[in-house]
Amino acid sequence: MHGFSKHILALLTFLFLFSCKNNDQASFEMADEVAMSPIAGKQTENIERKLIKEGNISFETSDINNTRKSIFESMEKFKGYVSSDQEYKSNGRVSNTIIIRVPANNFDQLLNDATKEVTKFDSKNIEIKDVTEEFVDVEARLKTKKELEKRYSEILTKANSVTEMLEVEKQIGELRSDIEAIEGRLNYLKSQVSFSTLTITFYEIQANETEFGHKFKNGFSNGWDNLVWFFVALLNIWPFIIIISILVIWLLWRKKKSKQNKV
Repeated sequence: MHGFSKHILALLTFLFLFSCKNNDQASFEMADEVAMSPIAGKQTENIERKLIKEGNISFETSDINNTRKSIFESMEKFKGYVSSDQEYKSNGRVSNTIIIRVPANNFDQLLNDATKEVTKFDSKNIEIKDVTEEFVDVEARLKTKKELEKRYSEILTKANSVTEMLEVEKQIGELRSDIEAIEGRLNYLKSQVSFSTLTITFYEIQANETEFGHKFKNGFSNGWDNLVWFFVALLNIWPFIIIISILVIWLLWRKKKSKQNKV
């Protein structure tokens, strides 16, 4: 009978812990539903809007180096930084694409200052995305997950066996993984809201040389190179030139002398 009482006590303990776990899970699911419900959306009406601003512009320039210098001066002036800088070269065209991250409040000033000398845009696209509702939803989810993690930690202190401890720690581990993922998304949204993105593509058209001009230029260059190599070759064989010159002079002298003797 005493053994049977032990089994009954163990069963009641297990049912109590299982009930606590289910209640916690139900509370968690209910909190998730509340965070996703229209009520959370209505709350965004009373808070500061969270906006992500992005711009993409493209234009031609007569001097790509001066334009690049001007853009970097504007970027430093409005406390921006370069996220990406790429240069492309093709037949008769050089282009540069710079992606700038700038404090959201300085976006319009940077755009106007960096393009003040542009008379015509090939393309100009400015987009503003309102992420206020997602921002509030992510914050609510994070708060709920952390509260549930705290409750599981309290249950862990009351665990009566290794099995119970392992089960609760497993739930805490899953919650911690979810919390880190949500925190990552929240940090990304904060970064996108705090800093706007401006992508600037500018290019310069370069005149192509005619085929005749190209051949003439190459011919002149090759002729000069050959002349230089000719003098280099003469310097390398100067002893032979001197010997041959002396020999030629001697032969001419002998020939002249021979004619004089005959006369």
